[in-house]
Amino acid sequence: MNNKMNTISSFFKAALVALSISIASIGVANEGGFPLDKAPDRLNDMSALQNGAKIFVNYCLNCHSAVSMRYNRLRDIGLTDEQIRQNLLFSGEKVGDLMKVSMAEKESKEWFGKAPPDLSVEARSRGSDWIYTYLRTFYRDDSRPTGWNNLVYKNVGMPHILWELQGERVAKFEEVAGAHGGAGEHHFAGYEQLTPGKMNQQEYDSNMADLTAFLTWMSEPGQLERKRIGVIVLLFLAVFTIFAWRLNAAYWKSIH
Repeated sequence: MNNKMNTISSFFKAALVALSISIASIGVANEGGFPLDKAPDRLNDMSALQNGAKIFVNYCLNCHSAVSMRYNRLRDIGLTDEQIRQNLLFSGEKVGDLMKVSMAEKESKEWFGKAPPDLSVEARSRGSDWIYTYLRTFYRDDSRPTGWNNLVYKNVGMPHILWELQGERVAKFEEVAGAHGGAGEHHFAGYEQLTPGKMNQQEYDSNMADLTAFLTWMSEPGQLERKRIGVIVLLFLAVFTIFAWRLNAAYWKSIH
C-alpha cells in the first residue's frame, strides 16, 4: 500500500514539475513581445466560422494556401456544396479541391521576398491570441517596402490586405528611459487614424475574431467532433462509475 502511495505521489510531483516548466516556457516565449489580446472563443458559433471562411477565401487565399483543407470540408461548419460553389469558388475550382492559390511560388518570392506560408496549421503553430492580435495591429510605415508594419510581427513582409476594412492608421511611439540609466526604449502609445475604413473598430475586431476562429478550426477540423465525443465518453464513465461502485458494494456485502 505504501509503495502504491509513493508511486502516485511521485507521479503527481512529476506532473507538477512538467506543468511548471510549460508555464515558464510560455512566459519566456511571450517576454519582451507585444502583449497579446485574448481571442474570443467562437469555435462553436457556426455563423462566425462561416463568416471567417468567407473572409479567408476573399482576402487570405489570394496569396496564402491551405493545402491540408478541401472546400467540401466546410460542410462541417454548416455550408452546403451549393453554398460553397456559389460563394467561395471563383476561379473554376471544384468543391472537392484543395485550397490552393494560383500564384506561382517564383512570383511570390519576387514580390514578397519569400513565398507566403501555408495557413493550414498556422493557428496551431502561433496560437489563436497571436493571430487575433496580429490581424488588428497593422499600421502605416513608409520605411517598409510594402508601406506597412505590424506590432506583433515587427518588419513583417506582408502588406495589410484588410486595410480597406480597417482604414489606414499610423502607430505612435514614445521614448521611455531605460532601467538604471540605460538606453531609452520606444513604447507603443496608440494609433492615429489617417483614413476611415469600411468598418468601425468594433466591427473590424468582430470580423477578425471570426477569421481567427476559422483559422483555429481549420488547423484541426475534427476538434469539434472530438470534443463532443469526449463529453459523451466522460458522461458514460461517470454513469459507469456509479454502477461499478454499487456493484462493488453489493459484492463485498455478500462476502462479509
